[in-house]
This record gives sequence, C-alpha cells and structure tokens, in this order.
Amino acid sequence: MPWLTADSRTEEVEAARDIVLRRLDRSAVPRAALASLLERKDVDPSVAAEVLDRLEAAGVVDDQAYAATLARTRFAEKGVARRAVAEELRRKGVEEAAVSCALEQITPEDEEAAALRLARRRAATMTDLPTAVCRRRLIAYLGRKGYGRELSLRAVALAVPEAGDDSEEELA
Repeated sequence: MPWLTADSRTEEVEAARDIVLRRLDRSAVPRAALASLLERKDVDPSVAAEVLDRLEAAGVVDDQAYAATLARTRFAEKGVARRAVAEELRRKGVEEAAVSCALEQITPEDEEAAALRLARRRAATMTDLPTAVCRRRLIAYLGRKGYGRELSLRAVALAVPEAGDDSEEELA
C-alpha cells in the first residue's frame, strides 16, 4: 500500500508546516527554534527538515533577517552591547555567519555612545549615593548589559565626573 505512505507523508508535512506557520504568526524565530519545536511535537526529523528547507527557500524562515532585527532592536531599545547580542543569538541557535553579519550594523562608536547614555541615565537616579558607590554600581550595570570593562570605565568616568572628596559629602 504505497499510496498510504505517500498520503501519510503529505499529511505529516502539512501538519508540520501548520505548526511552524502558527508559531511564526506570533513572532519571528530562528530555524533552530522551529526545529526544536517540531522535535517536541514528535515530528519525524526528515519531515521537519523538509518543511524548514521549503520555508527557508520561500524566505519565510530567514535566520539572517531574524539576527539583524534582533540585534537592531536589542541595541536600540535596551542598549544591549554587541557581545550580549551575540551571546543571545548563539543561544537561540543562529549560525555564526548570521551573527557576525547582524553585529556589523552596530559600530564601536554606536556602542560607546550607548554605554555613555545608559551610564548617564542610571547615574541620574543615584544622586544621593557616594561617588564610589555610584561608579561601582554603574560599572556592574554596564557589565550586565554586555559592555566590556574598559568601555564601562570610560563611560562611567564621563557620566560621573570626579566629585570632591567623598568623605566631605558624607559628613555634610
């Protein structure tokens, strides 16, 4: 009964395609996440690969575009550094070539300006703290955002200029 296997294969492909398209209706995701979803739904690996290959060929699944969009939005909206964006993309299963291409849109100058902007914004909420405490917290904050130590130190030095003696501020 070969006609049954062909029909069942077609049904499996259609069911897998529907699973992927329903997931993509909510938001874009990388191919690796879709493959993982199909695996959790117990879709045959060859069927999953076929469906993902077809959708990739049609441009519906596009890791390069996904990576570029994620990098742009994480940087613009949250001020996340290139390093943190790269880690997130790798965690999501995006290939290294797409990660590198996505990071090209964030220049070192953009990253430096963003670090300074974040440091200044956060420093404005710490006016009641001693300078040393403020600086330490800002460096830690920028580190959590993915900025390197050297860049964080430069940004904090500009955002929180040397005040007079901290001990005099605490006594006053």
